[in-house]
Amino acid sequence: MSDNKIKTLIAETFLEVADALETGQYGKQPVIGFASEGSEHGEDNITRAMDIAAHKGLKARLIEGEDIHKEMEKLLDSGEIDAAVTMHYPFPIGVSTVGKVITPGIGKPMYLATTTGTSDTDRIVGMVKNAIYGIIAAKADGIENPTVGIANIDGARQTEKALVKLKEQGYDINFAESARADGGIVMRGNDLLAGTPDIMVMDSLTGNLMMKIFSAYTTGGSYESLGFGYGPGIGDGYDRLIMIVSRASGAPVIAGAMEFATNLVKHDWKKIAAAEFEKAKKAGFNEIIEELKNAGKKEAAPAAAVTAPPKEICTAQIPGIEVMDLEDAVQTLWKAGIYAESGMGCTGPIVLMAEDKKEKAYELLKEAGYVG
Repeated sequence: MSDNKIKTLIAETFLEVADALETGQYGKQPVIGFASEGSEHGEDNITRAMDIAAHKGLKARLIEGEDIHKEMEKLLDSGEIDAAVTMHYPFPIGVSTVGKVITPGIGKPMYLATTTGTSDTDRIVGMVKNAIYGIIAAKADGIENPTVGIANIDGARQTEKALVKLKEQGYDINFAESARADGGIVMRGNDLLAGTPDIMVMDSLTGNLMMKIFSAYTTGGSYESLGFGYGPGIGDGYDRLIMIVSRASGAPVIAGAMEFATNLVKHDWKKIAAAEFEKAKKAGFNEIIEELKNAGKKEAAPAAAVTAPPKEICTAQIPGIEVMDLEDAVQTLWKAGIYAESGMGCTGPIVLMAEDKKEKAYELLKEAGYVG
């Protein structure tokens, strides 16, 4: 080893000791860069964010330059910084961010998968991928076996079927159970507020809206004061740790994003991401994704007119059907001679039929792929 390398090593060791004495945290601290494109709250907000980060014992570095994102990427790729926090970064298709909020029920953290970016151009495929991204973020943040729930939005039931199939084929997903009386994997608005699952799966536009509500509901909306930001960009093979905040993010959120990034680095997020993608693929993840994409491409055959069977009193119901498939599901039962009606229950779309026809109806709908 050359004299210069020995001197550099000694200098770094003394700096680590000094940092440890100052912060009480031993071991090499990850360096988190902050590339600010201009906060809506002014330069004082950025200064305060850096002060909060320092007070928490985080090692933050302000990134400057004419092309701030180019400089940020250079520092990441060279290893001078371990992660970066920035605003409105153009991730490639296949990469989206997993945000982290504090839910108001009992102050429990919850990961929103996802909040910016595009996991896939197909909505359902994107939400299935988001579940994996959320698991990666939560595990890399120190949660050993996070629970997963799906927000009750368009595509929730199709996402549920795909994830249940992935679990049945060997991928270990720890599904949450809704706190509402009827339970289930699909979460309701109450579960969002209570933080029922560790990870709430949704599309990124919904996630972006949720992030803004959770982070700024106490301030009237213009200042994001709560949580840890919009989170890290995650995708298969993506190896830069870039955390997103918004121009409306206040100093506590920016510092929270730096803290989130520090945890991910300390838990070796790259290793966790690679392991989760590998486990999912072994359980048939790619094949499930392909099935979903092919299903979306199928051209609907011209529908023959179906006459409803004689009307019956419908007191039984089957939930879990996508709203776009509701009338097709009803007609599937009509074809089999079962009178059915469509409706909207408190958990979403339902098909109703006579009590004595429910078991047969469920078998038919399951065979046709409308329920899991």
